[in-house]
Amino acid sequence: MKIIACNSNRPLAEAISAYLNLPLTKASIRRFSDMEVFVEIQENVRGEDVFVIQSTSFPANDNLMELLVTLDALRRGSARRVTAVIPYFGYARQDRKSGPRTPISAKLVANLITEAGADRVLTMDLHAGQIQGFFDIPTDNLYAEPVLAKDIQDREDGADLVIVSPDVGGVVRARALAKRLDGDLAIIDKRRERAGVSEVMNIIGDVKGRRCILVDDIVDSAGTLCNAAVALMEEGAEAVSAYVTHGVLSGGAVARVSSSPMDRLCVTDSIMATEAVRVAHNIEQLTVAPLIAEAMRRISEESSVSSLFN
Repeated sequence: MKIIACNSNRPLAEAISAYLNLPLTKASIRRFSDMEVFVEIQENVRGEDVFVIQSTSFPANDNLMELLVTLDALRRGSARRVTAVIPYFGYARQDRKSGPRTPISAKLVANLITEAGADRVLTMDLHAGQIQGFFDIPTDNLYAEPVLAKDIQDREDGADLVIVSPDVGGVVRARALAKRLDGDLAIIDKRRERAGVSEVMNIIGDVKGRRCILVDDIVDSAGTLCNAAVALMEEGAEAVSAYVTHGVLSGGAVARVSSSPMDRLCVTDSIMATEAVRVAHNIEQLTVAPLIAEAMRRISEESSVSSLFN
């Protein structure tokens, strides 16, 4: 078993390496002067079970290209099996035709990864579960829910909790967490007038005087979460926190979260934190390195991955 780290999230790769007590394979992944990606694997990988760790986060296209070129290098180096470990799968929000003459880019990216030489994919909290079916190779979709639930239990032990879905589409995710924490469920009904702008309409469920936990898979502009937090406080919530798997946090998202009524926003390290995220007073990162590392170990040993969540 060998682990190769591309450049999108080196700290996560190093944490996975430390958990497995396995050094990262030496590889040079660099740019030519015109920003072409060049990859050179500096150890023998012939006949090896190789895992390539790369989130396709910002800059999404550069990181995706790094992954594709690395997969091709490993295939041409005669690796026995190559697993693309993609903690955050970019382009996942383009999982259907949103209008006439629009692409399904998630399917295109799945095809590119497969054609580049991946034999299987390991990812986490896909934006839509059906994206697994876009791949024609085995795909394991991990859930960050146990990591988030443990942190909530440690912090909010004994509190009167309400797990809140910020939109109707996230109800299944919120219900699963509410069941695990033995908490109640609330839903925020919102209407999105245009892309990137959300308008909170009303809250379904009882939140007055209770501690609310917003749950989502991706926080990008943070407009939805911040509007939801304001609406919950106006309805009489005691406090509002948010737990989100993938902290994209683009544009002015960090400033928006910092000035919101949220006590804290907890994201995982599936995407490497920017300096702005690291210094924000109410944004924290939870590590998913042990979860991903354990899944990698089980894939290598041909044992059950799904039993991780039983």
